[in-house]
Amino acid sequence: MRQQVDITQTGGVEYNTKIIVIIVVFLILMLPAPVSMDTTEFRKRGKEMVDYIADYFEQLDKRQVYPDVEPGYLRPLIPDCAPQDPETFEDVLKDVERIIMPGITHWHSPYFFAYFPTASSFPALLADILSGGIGCVGFSWAASPACTELETVMLDWLGKMINLPEEFLAGKDSEGGGVIQGSASEATLVMLLAARTKTIRRVQSENPELTEAHIMSKLVAYASDQAHSSVEKAGLIGGVKIKNIPSDDKFSVRGSALNKVLHEDRAAGLIPFFFCATLGTTPCCSFDRLLELGPICNKENIWMHVDAAYAGSAFICPEFRHLLNGVEFADSFNFNPHKWLLVNFDCSAMWVKKRLDLTNAFKLDPLYLQHSHQESGLVTDYRHWQIPLGRRFRSLKMWFVFRMYGVKGLQEYVRKHVKLSHEFENLVLQDKRFEICAEVTLGLVCFRLKGSNELNEALLKSINDARKIHLVPCHLREKFVLRFAICSRTVESVHIQFAWKHISKLTTELLKAQDKQQP
Repeated sequence: MRQQVDITQTGGVEYNTKIIVIIVVFLILMLPAPVSMDTTEFRKRGKEMVDYIADYFEQLDKRQVYPDVEPGYLRPLIPDCAPQDPETFEDVLKDVERIIMPGITHWHSPYFFAYFPTASSFPALLADILSGGIGCVGFSWAASPACTELETVMLDWLGKMINLPEEFLAGKDSEGGGVIQGSASEATLVMLLAARTKTIRRVQSENPELTEAHIMSKLVAYASDQAHSSVEKAGLIGGVKIKNIPSDDKFSVRGSALNKVLHEDRAAGLIPFFFCATLGTTPCCSFDRLLELGPICNKENIWMHVDAAYAGSAFICPEFRHLLNGVEFADSFNFNPHKWLLVNFDCSAMWVKKRLDLTNAFKLDPLYLQHSHQESGLVTDYRHWQIPLGRRFRSLKMWFVFRMYGVKGLQEYVRKHVKLSHEFENLVLQDKRFEICAEVTLGLVCFRLKGSNELNEALLKSINDARKIHLVPCHLREKFVLRFAICSRTVESVHIQFAWKHISKLTTELLKAQDKQQP
């Protein structure tokens, strides 16, 4: 019989354990090391990213302004799931060029003339980096005092730049003040909800027997038939009726038109409570008549909100400030520095005359958000001025841009764009095939071929299919109209001349093809 060996006595277990440990350590060492971006790596990659962005802007005029991709192009180019193991910065950056850039509409290209401008400047980009680095969530003064206080000061700076009435500024004894919203759409919604709350409480105080639901069913808000669709959306979200006021032959709402609708609605038992006036409408940059509309709203106890999303930036120039006359009658006012004032998206400046009308509509104060200074009257908690709780340090962008450009530099930028729009307008007027469809006041030209809507639709399609410039259309009194907006920070006369020659060439080709099709 073979003798059995007791391995516990021979050291076999200890030996085997050592072998297992060695194998495990070897396998661990063979695994790819996690990529950890420490400060040294961040410095290196940060410089590379700045170089990439700088190169992007320097070579932007060489990129096709509008992408040549089909819906769904991106999904096949990336994995179905996130990687289990870390990848390198080099690989990610390569895929930016390979995957992302082919699907980018280049809003800052000098050949981009669509929509309205979206602002971009290097000082604002640098401020955005700093904001992301600090990474505060400035919902209250205590959450980051500098985030709150700089915003208050920047909105006062900007209000003074456009000569807003002092009631809108956050002075020592003022009841008003300014705040940064994400967009003009948000500002309109916030103001409509504040006006709704104020009106319901007023009506209930006068008629205690009326329920909130009954009052809501009677509320009606108003805007121009040229107003942005975001006003209608605000009504949908706010659960109130929205009625469009017909505009005149210059696409402006007049006091007489508003008065007529108000009289009809009050006779029908409705409760008018909110009017959104527009300065610089999206279709054609028309201006509602604040000096006529404001006194009516004040008399009728209607909240007047002024949406100057695009045009508001121009009011820093004295020659355009008259377009804002009548704002003294408004309850709130908003425009987007992120459109035309070189402050990168998002930065929508909103002011209100009586901040309590706003904060009373949104104020909720759980214990975990309270702080010792909130009732002192010395600080602002912007969480009560908006729909979200969290907010980024967006005022840094304003601070950097205002200081590094100065008011004069910003004025020169606006004036340059207006000059270029008139240059394009003159080119259109010299061609008898075309017509100008609305007064050119700032940086937008509305034009069309004399002829049918179908002809103009075909022209726009040929323009955008060629992808050398990019335009979008609008409807004005049932006419299909092409919009030519001066957008890019780097656009010059040479780009305007190129765009017009390109449009003229495509028009000639289109008309020749049309002639051949006719019997």
